[in-house]
Amino acid sequence: MFARTERLLLRPSWPEDAQELHAAIADEGIVRNLARAPWPYTADDAVHFTAQAHDERHPTFLLMLRTKGAPRLVGGCGIGDLDGEAELGYWIARPYWGLGFATEASRAVINIAKAIGHNKLIASHFTDNPASGNVLRKLGFQSTGKIAQRQSKGRGEAAACAMYERALAGAGSEPRAMLRPPAFSMREQMERLQAA
Repeated sequence: MFARTERLLLRPSWPEDAQELHAAIADEGIVRNLARAPWPYTADDAVHFTAQAHDERHPTFLLMLRTKGAPRLVGGCGIGDLDGEAELGYWIARPYWGLGFATEASRAVINIAKAIGHNKLIASHFTDNPASGNVLRKLGFQSTGKIAQRQSKGRGEAAACAMYERALAGAGSEPRAMLRPPAFSMREQMERLQAA
């Protein structure tokens, strides 16, 4: 599954992405705000992530900045499974903070979540990362008013998380991500989207 936004190509990871992924995410300032990524984030962690099977109900994407030259990895975004609920998650490489990429990519992933049949998304942010809360509110997520202790592999301990949710059923005010059917191989599909 692929999506294209104004500036980004969202695509699954491939094993050959491991080195670039490691260079982009191996930053304690990024990983400490994620629940599932370990710190230190090693080259082996990147190899493992890029080699894992793709889950159609819980897709994850690398965010590739569309350029006239080779695309650049700016982050990741996707839908995870948290206790049976679909959870939106994202991260952005430090050089691209504050440029709106988390919001842009997440809008596309929300549309993908609707297209594959999710009726609701949940999300959270560690309370010492208020910038992520700003992104969630821009995306139409509502605070549940709950603060939960959530384990963070990056921090090596649990930390306070503000909890959010967003209903998807009947929504449709945002433009849908440009989804393409898998009529071609993943590689051919990516080349077609990059050329567009």
